[in-house]
Amino acid sequence: MVKVEPLEGDMTRGIGARRHAGMTAMTLNLQRNKRSIALNLREPDGLAALRRLVEDADVIVTNLRPRSRERLGITYAALSECNPRLVMCTAQAYGSRTDLADSPAYDDIVQAASGAALLTDRVHGRPSYAPYVIADKVVALHIAVGALAAVLRARVTGRGQSVDIPMVDAMIAFNLVEHLGGHTFDPPEGDFGWSRILVSERRPHRTADGWICIMPYSDQNWRDFFALAGRPELADDPRFREVNERHRNMDELLGTVSRIARHRTTEEWLELCAKHEIPASELLDLAAVGEDDYVRERNLLRSVEHPSEGRYFVTPTPMDFSETPIGLTRHAPRLGENSAEILAQAGYSPAEVADLFARRVVAGDHPAPVNEECA
Repeated sequence: MVKVEPLEGDMTRGIGARRHAGMTAMTLNLQRNKRSIALNLREPDGLAALRRLVEDADVIVTNLRPRSRERLGITYAALSECNPRLVMCTAQAYGSRTDLADSPAYDDIVQAASGAALLTDRVHGRPSYAPYVIADKVVALHIAVGALAAVLRARVTGRGQSVDIPMVDAMIAFNLVEHLGGHTFDPPEGDFGWSRILVSERRPHRTADGWICIMPYSDQNWRDFFALAGRPELADDPRFREVNERHRNMDELLGTVSRIARHRTTEEWLELCAKHEIPASELLDLAAVGEDDYVRERNLLRSVEHPSEGRYFVTPTPMDFSETPIGLTRHAPRLGENSAEILAQAGYSPAEVADLFARRVVAGDHPAPVNEECA
């Protein structure tokens, strides 16, 4: 995988903790298993180099806005001329053929424009953003699925295609899976929003010595939970007896759970819930993620050695392939670390590569690639 960066580098190379310039914590995780070439795409020879690179590519992904793509000549029509099998995925905030296509947007904007930020107003009486970058990650998963589907078709037909994946569209679909509710029907047959989720009492419960998530779900779960709590009569309460009634009265129900939870320790609840197969979990502190038993068992935070940045932790791709396990084949590259190597593979002679470097069409260096497997 090749990442084409501007001569000054991807923005994430300047954000957050680092040991050396351009090699931030985010860079180490976001750019692993990639090679980096730094190209000035505003120069005709820079664009020509990109066109050379896509001649043998399956997929090109860009988050440039349509006007920028047009101005630079990075369009599906232009690039597919040199590779008819090429799949081009575009992922800006709004659809490429809409009035808002060129509007700038980042994760908070997408959360706002997709309705995610206002959902919390229904719960807490004020809008808010998720405390993590959610839109970028959701869209990335859609890109992966869309790209793979288009590549499979290209393998059969010999023809690629453009795949537009607007971030706002992806997040609206993501949010409406559960919340469109009764408004699925025309005219509506019920309220908007899933009442199980949009309640203020939906939160971890305080125990005698800490916090826990207890989530009885099935009818049997609730009967067992009420029996454990010494309140078996609540299983026959009309508000809680049947799933739809529980959802309609979720604030009261979860308030009851919260009051009950305080009477035992977290460990006591975990043991009782496990015995009765009631879903429950203690709360993971991400700041101490490496100390968690499950994280250790699964080796979800791995220490590796970067050739220039030293020891650091990686979070592995969360997929277990039985035949083709995923490993760390390349550490995150320095800006343009592979520029000369990539250009040579695209057919440029040493003299041509040297000329591109001299004219600042391309930047970087080309040490030997890293090959450390991550078990």
